[in-house]
Amino acid sequence: MSIAQQLYEGIDIKGEGTVGLITYMRTDSVRISEEAQKEAKEYIINNFGKEYAPHTTKSYKTKGNIQDAHEAIRPTSVNRHPEHIKDSLTNDQYKLYNLIWNRFIASQMSEAVYDTTSVDILAGDYIFKASGSILKFNGYLSVYQQEEDEKEAKLPEINIDDVLTLINLDSKQHFTQPPARYTEATLVKVLEEKGIGRPSTYAPIISTILERGYVEKEKKYFIPTELGIIVTELLNENFRDIVDVEFTAEMEKSWMR
Repeated sequence: MSIAQQLYEGIDIKGEGTVGLITYMRTDSVRISEEAQKEAKEYIINNFGKEYAPHTTKSYKTKGNIQDAHEAIRPTSVNRHPEHIKDSLTNDQYKLYNLIWNRFIASQMSEAVYDTTSVDILAGDYIFKASGSILKFNGYLSVYQQEEDEKEAKLPEINIDDVLTLINLDSKQHFTQPPARYTEATLVKVLEEKGIGRPSTYAPIISTILERGYVEKEKKYFIPTELGIIVTELLNENFRDIVDVEFTAEMEKSWMR
C-alpha cells in the first residue's frame, strides 16, 4: 500500500515532471470512467488490433457492500506504458505499476476463445483419454494471465486418426490432499468472498496476525503458531457469537448503511 501511495501521489517521470500514475487505490470499486474506457479502447485497437477490442464497452458488476465513491484502480493514462517509464521507477514501483497497467488493459479487451476438447487415444487394446482446451484466440491473455489460467490443461492441435508417439508413461497413485495453507493472496481472496474487510484494511489484517505471533510465514505460506491456535480455541469457546464470519460480514454491511 505504501508503494501504491507513491504511485498515486506522483513520481518524477523523465520528460514530464511529477505525475500521479494511478487513480486512488483504497477502493474496491470496479467502475471505470467513459474517458478512461475510450482511451483504453483506442490504445488496444492501435497496438493489438480491432479484434482485441470488444464490440460493446465492458462493465463489471459491483458487490452489495462496495464503496463506489472512487473509480476502480487504474493507470491515469494507458499511454504511459510501464516499459516506457521504467527508468523513472524503483523496482517495486515498476512491478506494481506494471501489474495495475496490464490488468486494467486486459479488463478492457476481448475474451480469450478456447475449443474444449476430449480425446480418445487407442493404444493396442487400451484407450487413454485426455481432455483440455485448445486456445483459438488469445484475447486478453496477450496481456495478462492469472495462475489459474496457466493451470488449465492445454492440448496441442490434434486431428482424428493422428498417429501419436509415446514419449513417457507416468504411473501415479493419488490420495486426497488437505486444503493448501493460505498465502497473502489466497487469504485476501477469501476475505473478499466472505465480505470481510476492505482494500485499505487487508494489509493491516495480515500485519496484525504476523506481529502478534498468531501465525508465522514459511516461504509464502501462513503457518499457525501454538499461540494462534490457543487464542482461536479460547475465542471460539467464549465468544462464539462474535468470532463468526457471518457476524463480521454483517457488521461490515451495517457500517456501510
